[in-house]
Amino acid sequence: MPELEIRNTVSTDLARLSALDHSIETDYVWQLDLRREPGQVDAILREVRLPRTIRLEHPRTAKELPDTWHIRPMMSAMVGLEAVGYIRFTDEFVPHAVWITDVIVSRPLRRQGLARKLISAVEKWGLQRNLRRVIIEVQSKNAPAIRMVQKLGFEFCGYNDQYFSTRDVALFFARSL
Repeated sequence: MPELEIRNTVSTDLARLSALDHSIETDYVWQLDLRREPGQVDAILREVRLPRTIRLEHPRTAKELPDTWHIRPMMSAMVGLEAVGYIRFTDEFVPHAVWITDVIVSRPLRRQGLARKLISAVEKWGLQRNLRRVIIEVQSKNAPAIRMVQKLGFEFCGYNDQYFSTRDVALFFARSL
């Protein structure tokens, strides 16, 4: 089997990247409970087991990828000529930080370290630009991604309810470069 290559995305990758399964399945979600009192807001996040497995669609549709890929940096994971994943990111949201917006891995290759390699490639990109932090956004319903970023040493640093076009809550995790 050919080796994995992570490189800048080129236009010929887009059809294959768009065809990847962008959904996940999960038995858990992170539930956000807000309590508001005068002069105080309490936010509690907790992992909750669901009564059954749900299929979660990615908050950004694969159909828009060919129209938006050139707007911010993007890297493709390739095995030979086969696109097996990608990562989208920017250094324009937060000063001195690289912000990861999307990490997609082909279903047959999930849980094999490919997402970690994509994140590592972006961190290297950030270090070359003297950035100090990496931030990643995750849907609160995407428990597998939350577990992965925590395992990689990312720490919870905030949230935004109704962040995605799907009106899902976004959780933000960060770590120093």
